[in-house]
Amino acid sequence: MTRAMTSADLEARYAFARELVKEAGRLAVDMRKSASVHDIETKGPRDFATAADKAVEELIVKRLTERFGDAVLGEEFGFDREAGALNTNTLWIVDPIDGTYNYMHGNPRWCVSLGLVVDGVATLGFLDAPQSGHFYEARRGTGSFRNGERLQVSGPAMAHAPLVESGTSSRKPLQHYLDTVRRLMEAGIETRRLGSGALGLAQVATGEIDGYLEDHINSWDVAAALVIVTEAGGQVNDFLSGDGIRSGGPILAAAPWLVGRLSDISGVAV
Repeated sequence: MTRAMTSADLEARYAFARELVKEAGRLAVDMRKSASVHDIETKGPRDFATAADKAVEELIVKRLTERFGDAVLGEEFGFDREAGALNTNTLWIVDPIDGTYNYMHGNPRWCVSLGLVVDGVATLGFLDAPQSGHFYEARRGTGSFRNGERLQVSGPAMAHAPLVESGTSSRKPLQHYLDTVRRLMEAGIETRRLGSGALGLAQVATGEIDGYLEDHINSWDVAAALVIVTEAGGQVNDFLSGDGIRSGGPILAAAPWLVGRLSDISGVAV
């Protein structure tokens, strides 16, 4: 029988993961300066992995398993190191570089993402965007922070000029994305697409945008950011329910005053 996680267990993981994500961010920056940035694997349409994606994930998995023995799900290597890990009640989910397209091109909008799910609930979240100088962190029940400053989603004063990021996925027809953008614009909602779902969700938490939508996104893109958004007062759909961890699904995250409108437009219930 698995022992229930105590507050001391969680605090130890928080402190360790916080520094580990920063170390991983430094590794990615260093590798961006080397020729290895051109060592690129094509996984699918608009889906790439660099040598840095693999090295960062290997670092994080190695350190977490050595320190705590916890299961880890990563974008690049899945559960290869942990048979039956989906049945665990303590699961780390890592995206070594969210925004790989941006990373490859020298655009600073990318991050290392690490989230902890405990008993099916997103509990810890860390995003390091080292080239932007932003570090996001959140622990369920204690608030959400960027560089030590507490975050809060936008208020209804922005209802006259809502701004939403709408991501796209090669796992859904392009027309789905185009239809969503059209409906948003017809509803008077300005849209953006900037290439990192994790940072898009984080910007909902900061109030820099009011919502984020995507037809399909993977758990490693959102596991950390789910905690960051909700602890900043935002609302999200029940992404981790069902088969969300394994197969992904749609994401809707927004300030409370915009949730209903975005749910009507996207068909995603919150």
